[in-house]
Amino acid sequence: MRKTTPKGIIILLITAIIWGSSFVAQSVGVRSVDAFTFMAVRTVLGTLFLFPVVLFTNGGLKGLFDKKTIKAGLILGTVFAIAQNLQQYAFYYSTSGKIAFLTALYMFFVPLLGLFLKKRVAPATWVAIFLALLGLFLLCVNPADLLDINLGDLYSIACAIFYAVQIMLIDKYMGEDINGIKLSFAEFAVAAVITTILMFIFESPTIEGIKAAAPALLYSGIMSCGVAYTLQIIGQKHCSPVVASLLMCLESVFAAISGWIILNEKMSPVEIAGCAIMFIAIIISQLAETITAQRKANA
Repeated sequence: MRKTTPKGIIILLITAIIWGSSFVAQSVGVRSVDAFTFMAVRTVLGTLFLFPVVLFTNGGLKGLFDKKTIKAGLILGTVFAIAQNLQQYAFYYSTSGKIAFLTALYMFFVPLLGLFLKKRVAPATWVAIFLALLGLFLLCVNPADLLDINLGDLYSIACAIFYAVQIMLIDKYMGEDINGIKLSFAEFAVAAVITTILMFIFESPTIEGIKAAAPALLYSGIMSCGVAYTLQIIGQKHCSPVVASLLMCLESVFAAISGWIILNEKMSPVEIAGCAIMFIAIIISQLAETITAQRKANA
């Protein structure tokens, strides 16, 4: 199990803040362009943003990628493309709060997948996971909506499974000492190619539509895609996958907080309670991991 460090926690908290503040961009963007178009432009922007960064950190084009990075990028980019497009299509059928909650189920699927890989999870960590799910439910979901199961909900759950696979893959590749920025660039490049092909096959993108969605696309492409997903890869190098998934699902909390601060959207007592429960869950997960590490050290 990868050890969680303060550096990893800070990086993944920043990731969650960026994702939370950009979640609205996805729901707004789908009003002007179709799902594949939004995600194609978003991942292309993320790739273009990272290109000079990866060139600078690598010292030029020579030896930019090795076979290990290319192979990892192909696999990770394919999984990422499936996950992000499932989530974007969910906006056609479901509410943003419900999508946020169901997508965050990846924090449950990550340790579940870990069991199949013989990665044990402390009982207190499971408690933290279920507390976090309760907090997300209070924050995001109108109980009446649960009776209305739609196609978007199924897309969101499938998206959560693929995001869980992505988190586990990143944990695996970081253990192989693959450069995080190179891997992020390869991931976006592969996802951009796949989603752009799907865009031209199933949709008819227009310049007017892309212009109308430009603010949402720019923020989502540069900040959410280019910056945040790169921070995810770097942050996971210093976090266990289970704790990482809990930290990143705080995006829903930060989405609500940013709406309260920036847009003056009032938060109900129930929503505030949901945020508090989620932060308590994160603290419990940290304590559980620290105690487990100390027991192993003393054994």
